[in-house]
Amino acid sequence: MSERKQLYVSPGTPGKRGFEDLDCYKLALEVVVSVHAIAKNLPPEEKYDLISQMRRSSKSVTANLAEGYGRYHYLDSLRCYAIARGELNETLAHLINARALGYIEQKTFEPLYKLIRETEQALNGFMGYIRRQRAGAQEFGDKAVHEEPVEYIIEQDE
Repeated sequence: MSERKQLYVSPGTPGKRGFEDLDCYKLALEVVVSVHAIAKNLPPEEKYDLISQMRRSSKSVTANLAEGYGRYHYLDSLRCYAIARGELNETLAHLINARALGYIEQKTFEPLYKLIRETEQALNGFMGYIRRQRAGAQEFGDKAVHEEPVEYIIEQDE
């Protein structure tokens, strides 16, 4: 990750803190800050629509990275990281919509587009690392746990 202004300084020991040390988390946090800055300049009629969706999906990326980091088994972690990647792409889709609607200029859109793609690349690299490490596989195996499907019966009152 290139040198950037640090958005958050953890009180813990560097390298031993947790998810906030991950490059993909730091980049995702930059996305959150940038999306919120752009959202402030969107038209008021988008307050409960596009603005809300952009802000929520961007914050969901960092939340899912943190949640995945807290999971023990690598398959469980990867599920959270895949959700984070989906939320990142959802954020990009909202920004593309905002650009197409003429709410943001191309010169504002392009750096954020590049940041999102850089974040996605870092996240994909981290996910590959997690797959190779296979944490928890010795204790619990490599199988995902699924619940049995439930059949619901709805009776009509006569």
